[in-house]
Amino acid sequence: MKYIKLAAVVVAASISGCATILSEDVATVNVATSTGKKIDITIDGQNYTVPGVVKLEKDGQSKIISTNDADCASSTAMNRKVEGVFWVNLLSGGLFGSTTDSATDAMWTYDDYVTISCK
Repeated sequence: MKYIKLAAVVVAASISGCATILSEDVATVNVATSTGKKIDITIDGQNYTVPGVVKLEKDGQSKIISTNDADCASSTAMNRKVEGVFWVNLLSGGLFGSTTDSATDAMWTYDDYVTISCK
């Protein structure tokens, strides 16, 4: 009976995703303009005023920052990147955990800083 409990704990630990546990469901991104100008932007239908910090849901998709400000680029890409803890999980033998991270989109994040080009 003792070994069954131990085996259950080992299996549960091996199938849990490291990035799923260690990272948040949202990414915090500092968005600025190249001139420091305050503008209104839209990301995934949500409105923000920048420069400032925006919180984005990690959904595994790249994001597009849109603005109607005539002095700034109308769209700026925010490419997704792999969360660092995903690689730790994969390299430490966590095949099941890394699969969990991939399935839950916990393996993805965005750059910490994004600059919108303005003139």
